[in-house]
Amino acid sequence: MSDLLRLATAGSVDDGKSTLVGRLLYDTKSVLADTLDAVHRASADRGLATPDLSLLVDGLRSEREQGITIDVAYRYFATPKRSFVLADTPGHVQYTRNTVTGASTAQLAVLLVDARKGVIEQTRRHAAVLALLGVPRLVLAVNKIDLVDYDEVTFSRIAKEFTAHATALGYTEDAVVEIPVSALAGDNVVDKSANTPWYSGPTLLEHLENVPVEPDPHDAPFRFPVQYVIRPRTAEHLDYRGYAGLIAAGTIKPGDEIVVLPSGRRSTVTKIDTADGELTEAAAGQSVTLLLADDIDISRGDLISVAGNEPTVTDELDATLCWLAEKPLRSGARVLVKHGTRTVQAMVTDLRDRFDEQNLSSVDSPSSLELNEIGRVALRLAEPVPLDDYSFSRRTGSFLVIDASDGSTLAAGLVGAPLPLLEDGVESCTGGGVNATPDTHALVSPGP
Repeated sequence: MSDLLRLATAGSVDDGKSTLVGRLLYDTKSVLADTLDAVHRASADRGLATPDLSLLVDGLRSEREQGITIDVAYRYFATPKRSFVLADTPGHVQYTRNTVTGASTAQLAVLLVDARKGVIEQTRRHAAVLALLGVPRLVLAVNKIDLVDYDEVTFSRIAKEFTAHATALGYTEDAVVEIPVSALAGDNVVDKSANTPWYSGPTLLEHLENVPVEPDPHDAPFRFPVQYVIRPRTAEHLDYRGYAGLIAAGTIKPGDEIVVLPSGRRSTVTKIDTADGELTEAAAGQSVTLLLADDIDISRGDLISVAGNEPTVTDELDATLCWLAEKPLRSGARVLVKHGTRTVQAMVTDLRDRFDEQNLSSVDSPSSLELNEIGRVALRLAEPVPLDDYSFSRRTGSFLVIDASDGSTLAAGLVGAPLPLLEDGVESCTGGGVNATPDTHALVSPGP
């Protein structure tokens, strides 16, 4: 079992995500005394008799004033069994882009619904985004169960409806767990509740502590986007030429043969340097500097790959986009594509289809993609780029679409089609999407 779990929360506005996260932090004693004192004071100023635990997460003044989550709030806590990195994401439709950010590195997502409302439009939208991003496990937290008098029938109805929706998106039944909780009262969050004798499953924390987590894919083919070329030109390092960056996937050691893409030139690794000294082997997630046997032309934006299992180099790209901008996307649009450390000009040559996450169907040849919509597009790149399919690697199969005029992010892009769409719905994702072994690097942070 991994000793670290990366998870995200999602759900509709006012479903109680921040309160649930606050409850986890509070009941696991992961809150500093001065922070807790500040929450007590802020709660008292509002006339509350008990602390508002959502204030432990909603840190922005605008969030506290409105009582909503706007930004992605990352929190770190631990129990004797496991450490956690948690991203509390917004519930408002207009902040779906931040949900993409928070979920892009998640190994599990906790999706909340209000027991009084059940599965609603935003619930289905978030489930589709989580499936699209390849988050392998879901927890449906049916929150505010106390407000429906801890009714088992209500919980069972919501759980059944959501499981059917998640299964249609490609999740297997054992990848989805439903838990009745009250974040405000603490029922089944950390401690087992006497108010739900009909529920025999784990509490939320018990599930998070024990759920199997796939290890980082160190056995994946080596991928290394070059961020900097290091040439000290000092008397001590007169001929030093190193290539620095973060290993996106796989492992590397001196003596391994590599290919530099897109040029296709080959060499051999002679040395691996880090700030802490030389390594005999390096793996995904480590920042290193590689030295090669041959003096070849390599610059920022190039990708160093293991020889014999390199990605495809192409200037034609079929991709799935989660559109994050207010202005719609139309065929013919000129944009920038940022993949790894390389940014190239591109043009949208075709809008293939749009995914209807409510009805689990596709709309062929849409005229545009609007804010928060998901669709498949064709892109022509100004120069060849080395690409993996997203089902093969979340890190090197993802990219950003950027507005060339102001540098704003327009879309999160996935190479290929993580959600195969049919005219009558969505078929089960096989070989990719939610059933693939996840790379744990960020989709929306492909490189500095």
